Amino acid sequence: MKDLRRYLALKYIQYLVLSSSNAVSTLLGLLGSVYTMILLQSAKVSSKSTAVLISSLAQADILVFLSLVSEVVLGSSGDSPSASAVARILLTANAHVSCVLLSCVAFEAYMITFLPSESRSLRTVRKARLVSRVIWVLVAAECALFLVDEHLRAGGAAAPCRGPLGLLVQLCSLLRSLSYILGILLRIINVYIYYKIFFSMSPR
Repeated sequence: MKDLRRYLALKYIQYLVLSSSNAVSTLLGLLGSVYTMILLQSAKVSSKSTAVLISSLAQADILVFLSLVSEVVLGSSGDSPSASAVARILLTANAHVSCVLLSCVAFEAYMITFLPSESRSLRTVRKARLVSRVIWVLVAAECALFLVDEHLRAGGAAAPCRGPLGLLVQLCSLLRSLSYILGILLRIINVYIYYKIFFSMSPR
C-alpha cells in the first residue's frame, strides 16, 4: 500500500539519512508509527512477512515514548542524571532496532525483485517474526550492558583495569564502536539495494 511505502520512506530518512534525530523528525515518526499500527490492523493489509517487519518497526517507536516518560518521571524526582541516561539508552535501542529492521525490509525487497521464486521459503510470516524477536533480544541485551556501564560510571567506577568490571567497560566500549560502524555499513547496503532495485525497474 502507498501509505506503508510513505511510512518506510519517512523512517529511512529519519534513521538512515539524517545524521541525528531532531524534534520534527521524531514527532513525524511517532505519528507515522501510530497510524501504521492502526493501518496494519485493517483487513485490507495482508499478513505477509513485510507487514510483520513493518509492524515491529512501528512498535519500536514505543521506546521513544517511554524515553520521554522516563525523563519526565525520573527528572521530576530530582534524579536528572539517571533520567538522562535511561532516556538516552531507550532512544539508542529504538534507533538500533529501527535501522536493522529497515535493512531487513530492504533485503526482502531485494529478494522479491531479483530472487522471487528462490527466496519464497525464506519470506514467511513465521521467519519474519523470528527475525524480529532476535533483533529485539540482541538490542535489549546491548542496551542492558549500556545501562550497567552508565550506572558504573555514575557510581565513580570510571574505567577499572582488571576484573569483571574492567571487562564489562571494555565490552561496552567495543559495542559502541561496533554499532557506529554497523550503522555506516547499513547505510551503504541500503543505498546499494535500492539503487539496484530502482535501475532494475527503470525502462531500458
